[in-house]
Amino acid sequence: MVRVRLDLSYDGTEFSGWAKQAGGRRTVQGEIEDALRTVTRSATTYELTVAGRTDAGVHARGQVAHVDLPREVWAEHRPKLLKRLAGRLPKDVRVWALREAPAGFDARFSAIWRRYAYRVTDNPGGVDPLLRNHVLWHDWPLDVDAMNEAARGLLGEHDFAAYCKRREGATTIRTLQELSLERGDDGIITATVRADAFCHNMVRSLIGALLFVGDGHRTPDWPAKVLAAGVRDSAVHVVRPHGLTLEEVGYPADELLAARSVQARNKRTLPSAGCC
Repeated sequence: MVRVRLDLSYDGTEFSGWAKQAGGRRTVQGEIEDALRTVTRSATTYELTVAGRTDAGVHARGQVAHVDLPREVWAEHRPKLLKRLAGRLPKDVRVWALREAPAGFDARFSAIWRRYAYRVTDNPGGVDPLLRNHVLWHDWPLDVDAMNEAARGLLGEHDFAAYCKRREGATTIRTLQELSLERGDDGIITATVRADAFCHNMVRSLIGALLFVGDGHRTPDWPAKVLAAGVRDSAVHVVRPHGLTLEEVGYPADELLAARSVQARNKRTLPSAGCC
């Protein structure tokens, strides 16, 4: 088998998320796997592994996945595979690059960070109709400086249980490497969120908390207090998915891929504060 890396993007508006689901719902994984099976004329469906599963309505500009193909299939179809996928895939998902992955590469476990952007506008008139599927409208004026002050209190390695939807057996410990917001000349505020990994609903919950600070409903120290409490706060809303885009996934140097993959599979714990 040959492990092939795929770099891809999609508009999540009409998808029920990345992962295949029962009941015939349309998903990004399902569309790509169906197209791959068709263009390689295979009886087998080759399953994709993705860097970060996205929910329904969430977009991706820099998503990464891998697939293991029989060596003879890869050799036969490699020269024209990208163009054939372009002809077979629907217009709201594109594969931009296909290449044999280096030894030890795993799209999910080898990643050292994922970077998302969340876009929101507080324009009293609402969202530009041409951007309505990618920008959230918040109908209160937002103080970006206050939001950035609040964001700084969330950086670092923490248990983000207060901002995640818990999953049985999964840890909620993450290292938040960057959380910053900037208002563009067009008035759209872009939040950049980068971490080694994210638990379910984490980005959208963090943005929900920061919006409450930005519109004056909470003080800048409130999001950090919620984090320290370690439990879901009813005031933290999970904002709508359409403002969220997976922008980029980062990987270490090729010689470090295998070691990173092993490390990422280990369940994390926070350092003990001591017993005495």
